[in-house]
Amino acid sequence: MKFYRVYVELTNICGLACSFCPPKTLPTQSMSLSFFEHVLDELTPYTKEIAYHIGGDALTLSNLKEYLDLTCKKNFKVMLTTSGYYLSKHDLHTLLHPAIKQINISLNSYNKNALPLSFEAYMEPIMKLCALKVEHNKDLFINLRLWNMDEAHSEETFNKKLFSYLENIFHTPLHVKTIYEQKPRSIRLGEKILLHFDDYFEWPSLHLQHESDGTCQGLSSHIGILSNGKVVPCCLDKDGVIELGDLHVSSLGDILNTSRTKAIIEGFKRHHAVENLCQKCTYKHRFKEK
Repeated sequence: MKFYRVYVELTNICGLACSFCPPKTLPTQSMSLSFFEHVLDELTPYTKEIAYHIGGDALTLSNLKEYLDLTCKKNFKVMLTTSGYYLSKHDLHTLLHPAIKQINISLNSYNKNALPLSFEAYMEPIMKLCALKVEHNKDLFINLRLWNMDEAHSEETFNKKLFSYLENIFHTPLHVKTIYEQKPRSIRLGEKILLHFDDYFEWPSLHLQHESDGTCQGLSSHIGILSNGKVVPCCLDKDGVIELGDLHVSSLGDILNTSRTKAIIEGFKRHHAVENLCQKCTYKHRFKEK
């Protein structure tokens, strides 16, 4: 069994309270460097790419470089996802680390929080990072995520302001009316710098009224490992509802061979959601034609 990527949550601390994310329910925890090394050793036969994210933001960690150094030593590549709010707390050169393959920055995080800084102050370190990337690390991908393109255009006012700002920086036309009409997947702002669009999505929860079958890429393209060491089948199970095992007590190989894991895999092959959380999840409908 191989995975395209494994989501390793270095910390479940996000530090923000975006209205599009449900609140954290698990106790606050960060993964120790020693246990992180153990996780990387367990992952070696299964993937070469990890993402420092499920529910938390790795940039809340003051010693992020130590995790990156260890990741590089173990020959993994990293996808880092952040709100961007904590960029200013780091030396931006840290984020040009050779272990990092891609950085995703959720721009709508500013719009969905009451942050103690102006829009320009929020964007400044993000733009500095983009400039440093162009100058020092041309292979690094930066995705500026705008996952708020709902049919009601509810964020059009914020998006218009953002497009105007980015137009001035990158000299790329970004017309809000055209973008809403044409619905591009992404727009190139610079070399390997993309403005990436998607819709809002609903985090799965056992409390949702929705219930359906379908398939998913969990346990196919990826799995998740929470900061407490629990293994989950997908990157949206941030609360560990479907706990497949614990890497503190079991090997990943044993966890992937349990009857519960196998039942989920076989169920998705038949477009059947075995687990209750999977039945409640609406994100799986994005894979209907895949």
